[in-house]
Amino acid sequence: MNPDQSIMSTRDRIAQQLVGRSRELELVLAAVDAGRDLVLEGPPGTSKTTMLKAITAEWGIPLVFVEGNADLTPAKLVGHHNPARVLREDYSTDNFVAGPLVEAMRLGGFLYIEEFNRAPEDTLNTLLTAMADRRISIPRVGTVDAAGSFRVIASMNPIDDAGTTRLSTSVHDRLCRLSVGYQDATAERDIVSLRTAADPVPLPSDLRTQLLDDAVAVTRATRTHPDVRQGSSVRGAIDCVLVAAHLSVLRRVTVADDGYRSVLLDAMIVALSGRIHLDDAAQTTPEQVVREIWEEQLLLAAAATPG
Repeated sequence: MNPDQSIMSTRDRIAQQLVGRSRELELVLAAVDAGRDLVLEGPPGTSKTTMLKAITAEWGIPLVFVEGNADLTPAKLVGHHNPARVLREDYSTDNFVAGPLVEAMRLGGFLYIEEFNRAPEDTLNTLLTAMADRRISIPRVGTVDAAGSFRVIASMNPIDDAGTTRLSTSVHDRLCRLSVGYQDATAERDIVSLRTAADPVPLPSDLRTQLLDDAVAVTRATRTHPDVRQGSSVRGAIDCVLVAAHLSVLRRVTVADDGYRSVLLDAMIVALSGRIHLDDAAQTTPEQVVREIWEEQLLLAAAATPG
């Protein structure tokens, strides 16, 4: 990071790229500017990656992605010696292939580990020295010192605990934590409007307005349905608007037509049914849940409206 760069001006520039995340942006910026490593807890589609991309772009440093899963070994995280060159030349620093941790340390980037709690415990323990001492020692390579802007940023989904690893106290103790929840309905509508504005299909303004309102409403309803363990992120609403827009053109439907409701239902099934995760005890299907939400949001709401 440029030491002359004001954190306040950085915040103001980044805030122009985000919707409804001013508090979270300030907290993330304060933590990383203070040299802290951080875990972001929250469901998918809550702007975690968008914030980090904006911060690293503003600072001019890389954002190094790592997907946390059972296959993420310490060697994959740190790096390894090229086997073919080792056979020819023996071990040397020249034939060492840096992993994402070493790459981020050398370049002063953010090592961003998604699904942090799905990585094996021994892999996570590899990070302890890097976080505590800002350096690691690699056999037959030497010591790698981290550049000043190096940070470890992790993300976790607290709702989805299948196949996850229980994080040790040592790992927890080295990470600050921020819970990132869903934005409010107004912010989500603004996001959907922004992300669908470039769609080439021309829609009448009343149809576009109705689609935005309905898509956000039904997507948010998936998060409170009694049979759903985890509902859809705002990406579901974005896809719902896009699919419904193109489907309305194919079917020549306007917002005043009876066919609008069936367009929305079909778009919801395509956009939302794969994004919701049912409770283990639920005796239903994603499609049935989507239809129930559609009925509640459109048919029952319309019937309850006076006149």
